[in-house]
Amino acid sequence: MTNPDEAKLSRESVAVIATLLVATFVVILNETIMNVALPRLMKDLDVQAATAQWLSTGFMLTMAVVIPTTGFVLQRLSTRTVFLLAMGAFSTGTLLAALAPGFEVLLLARIIQAVGTATMLPLLMTTILTLVPTARRGAVMGNVSIAISVAPALGPTVSGLILQVFTWRFMFIFVLPVALLALIIGAKYLKNVGERQSQSLDVLSVVLTVPAFGGLVYGLSGVGATGDGGAPVTAFVALAVGLVCLTLFVLRQLKLQRTGGPLLDLAAFKLRMFTLSIVLMVVAMMALFGVVILLPIYLQQVHGLASVTTGLILLPGGLAMGLLGPVVGRLYDKVGPRPLTLGGSVLMVLCLWQFSLLGHDTGVWWIVVLYVLLSVALAFLFTPAFTAGLNPLPAHLYSHGSAIMSTVQQVAGAAGTALLVSIFSLATAASGEEAGIRTAFATAAGIAVAAVLVSAFMSKDRAIAQAEAVPVK
Repeated sequence: MTNPDEAKLSRESVAVIATLLVATFVVILNETIMNVALPRLMKDLDVQAATAQWLSTGFMLTMAVVIPTTGFVLQRLSTRTVFLLAMGAFSTGTLLAALAPGFEVLLLARIIQAVGTATMLPLLMTTILTLVPTARRGAVMGNVSIAISVAPALGPTVSGLILQVFTWRFMFIFVLPVALLALIIGAKYLKNVGERQSQSLDVLSVVLTVPAFGGLVYGLSGVGATGDGGAPVTAFVALAVGLVCLTLFVLRQLKLQRTGGPLLDLAAFKLRMFTLSIVLMVVAMMALFGVVILLPIYLQQVHGLASVTTGLILLPGGLAMGLLGPVVGRLYDKVGPRPLTLGGSVLMVLCLWQFSLLGHDTGVWWIVVLYVLLSVALAFLFTPAFTAGLNPLPAHLYSHGSAIMSTVQQVAGAAGTALLVSIFSLATAASGEEAGIRTAFATAAGIAVAAVLVSAFMSKDRAIAQAEAVPVK
């Protein structure tokens, strides 16, 4: 009898996963493409910085609100339907953004894009869990890191290069054909996987997601955007409302687990490896997003480099992380998560500690080396965390576990940015920019120590429910 874990992926399964992977890369690339363009948009659209920032903040808020609902959506609708809706929304938003006559329409376009973006990563991860045998998930899940690490890293670089030659509209004009091509290929070849479930929608849970996750991300983003006068009161109010509503949301889900179908099934947290992986993911995302925000500030304000140069300096690290993803995935299938996550977390602490020693006379070459090494460390964390956390889930929790992990990424990224930028602002006000950068990175290094402790408890669980891959229908 053939071991299902040794079965090879069918050609149809490979086609499904490849289509979703390309589409996910495109939509996540779009998430960070706007940051470098904000100064140009402020001038062209005649808006202030606080207004223009909503093009990024609105995108993040929409993502934070939509992602928690994807666990329900992925169980009620077919793979093909969800893909067509997601890529259709993203393509529509991209076209609208390219043609936007003013700020209001552009903001609406970004929100429509975010609806599609929020759905793609949970859809990709759920499909992989459904189609890929347990023993091969590490290698396949390693490809996901290409989307979640290379795409965000390429975003600022791509937009910087485009803005050197073209108007801001071309950031969307260049993305649109790729999005449409992925939509057409998916419409023609994508097959449904898994089984749909009949589950009623709890309206109260949906309502709570808006102030809970939206309030958290908005509040954290506001706290991180400290200026000379500190963070606005509205940020702390939003954060408080978000925490209260998140508590109510969790209580509601726990009640629905006993009486009916929850919007987001928290039963996944009963599995030890899922919970440990979530903690590891939080620390890694805080480090990644914090560094991606702080390094450009340091390079531009301390070294006086242009935004395009800054993007090119960060590019090798993002490429290294993505290229290592499949390699780390194959290693995971052979040795399990603990050796990889321990090595990665220790290297992450060392790199962040070295970043805390940066000064005005630090060579740019050394910054590139450190960022590449940090990216290598994160590559050894992301793929094992994804795989070890999702592997033990039974089939009915695939979509919910994927949605939880994607939600955690958004909130942890916002939290890391808020915390480190706030510390940078406070230390800069007291002792100057160089001291601010050092203090913020020292804090990140201290937080990263938690990843070392969590990694010591990671293990490869062989007792995994529903290990067999489900054939494509």
